[in-house]
Amino acid sequence: MRRAMTVTALIAAAGLMTACGGGSGSGDGDEKERAGGSTAASSSGPASEGEDKTYEVTLEVGGAGRSSVYYTLGTNSTEQVTLPWKKADEITLNPTERKVGITVSVVPGPVKMTNGQLGAAPCSITVDGKKVVEDQGGAEGKHLCEYTLR
Repeated sequence: MRRAMTVTALIAAAGLMTACGGGSGSGDGDEKERAGGSTAASSSGPASEGEDKTYEVTLEVGGAGRSSVYYTLGTNSTEQVTLPWKKADEITLNPTERKVGITVSVVPGPVKMTNGQLGAAPCSITVDGKKVVEDQGGAEGKHLCEYTLR
């Protein structure tokens, strides 16, 4: 009984490592590929369905002063920044990621608005030179910029 449980646990662990990428060596390959390492196609031309495609993504948060910014651009990050703020990176999607889509987003922190109230700073996302999302910010409602790359 104990031997059967040990074998089952080892098989489950091997399956999890394979699903999580644990069996791919150093684990750096996916990060290098997303950061624009080696690509089969660039964003300058359309990629066929079976090729990688690279996107130039720029996140921007407007306003003045200091604020926090939470963003997803390949990985999730939070930074204390001086506004206006801009972050650009190349993201490469393989064919599977292109089918499902990868979300990039930016959530601006609070800034002092012209009327003295605190509100969300304005934000935008630009993909390959084209502004795809823009939010004017403000005190009311939910303010964030989010876009799915495909």
